[in-house]
Amino acid sequence: MEPNDGGDDGLGDTLRAVGPRLRALRQERDTTLADLSAVTGISVSTLSRLESGARRPSLELLLPLAKAHGVTLDELVDAPPTGDPRIHLRPVTRGTMTMIPLTRRPGGVQAYKLILPAGSRREPELKTHEGYEWLYVLNGRLRAILGEHDLILAPGEVVEFDTRLPHWFGPAGDEPVEFLSLFGAQGERAHLRAGPRRDERDG
Repeated sequence: MEPNDGGDDGLGDTLRAVGPRLRALRQERDTTLADLSAVTGISVSTLSRLESGARRPSLELLLPLAKAHGVTLDELVDAPPTGDPRIHLRPVTRGTMTMIPLTRRPGGVQAYKLILPAGSRREPELKTHEGYEWLYVLNGRLRAILGEHDLILAPGEVVEFDTRLPHWFGPAGDEPVEFLSLFGAQGERAHLRAGPRRDERDG
């Protein structure tokens, strides 16, 4: 008789979904397999096999990974909802910045709310990577350096850019700043629909 992998009660499906979930969490945090291996003590090859689904996840592997990613075990395995209609957002902290993922689907354009607290101003460190990003300021003032452009964005203002362009953003003053980010890892752009221009409507 074949061992029961839990497929009848959904456990098998949950375990099979752990690999993509682990990869997504690592990529959200811009962490390499080598970095994760150094933190958890799990070999790079084992981590790679876990992410690909070639290695069945076990509690002794998942516990240090949950700790490294700063999530609970339930969040790590992305346990199915219990029917509670409330949305439980899962903040991620990078340095002084707090990121709140607003999308749960893998791939495509990802949405985040980002919060930079008061007093978190620092020297700009420009970076580049694949992707396309769209920022919308909610509260406070955001300083965005995009290549040769050094911009100050007020609430309600938007900027979009190819992330292969050297860029950096942070608070423009000493007050906190909150903004939304739409990010496409493979260069996907947000598709905006707008009405006709004023001169077209009047004409």
